[in-house]
Amino acid sequence: MRDGATVTLRFEKPDGGILAVTVSNLIVGGWTGRDTDALQHHIDELKAIGVTPPSETPLFYRNAVNVLMQDDAIQVVGPDTSGEVEAVLVSTDEGIWVTVGSDHTDRAAETYSVAGSKQMCPKILAREAWPLDDLLDHWDDLRLRARATIDGTEVPYQDGALAAMRRPEEMMELYANGALPSGSVMMLGTFAAIGGIRPASRFAMEIEDPVRGATISHAYDIHSLPLVS
Repeated sequence: MRDGATVTLRFEKPDGGILAVTVSNLIVGGWTGRDTDALQHHIDELKAIGVTPPSETPLFYRNAVNVLMQDDAIQVVGPDTSGEVEAVLVSTDEGIWVTVGSDHTDRAAETYSVAGSKQMCPKILAREAWPLDDLLDHWDDLRLRARATIDGTEVPYQDGALAAMRRPEEMMELYANGALPSGSVMMLGTFAAIGGIRPASRFAMEIEDPVRGATISHAYDIHSLPLVS
């Protein structure tokens, strides 16, 4: 539900209850790799498509909350967009929760404005969430995966453990001195794409907790609209 400068998201909790949160603040973390080699790989693959390397790492991009969605399909303008699987923090009055999301981005616009490119596309979140406190002692074991349907064939697109990314405590400390305000969503960054960044007609993503034997997954179709008609 959307109401002016806020968006209400709903997540299923592990106990089957519903978590409703009114979001007024969306932060998209960029260049958040903990592994310097992997981070450089991601910087290099973006540089290869014309994206200027960051002045420092990590960076925090502010986006309008109206791009947040939990839908099964999105519309984008033009053929040059693609998804990115990310762990996502959702700060609520009940504490901080974790879900999986896609920082869908316009790659053509990214060549001249990374911040602008982030705003041009929806940010898609799953419909389930886990308490962050249940994950912190084995955070590095969590794994993100994405599969993309390209030219009618589903292929592996991203795969990596969160040990390669900055921990949530560090991200919150760098952005907000450790206290992420209630009503905030923070996307924690992503890995390099397997085979390079490229558009798809469908994007499937998941976060797996191998310690607890649990997975949150979501997928969405991508409908590209013509630039002019």
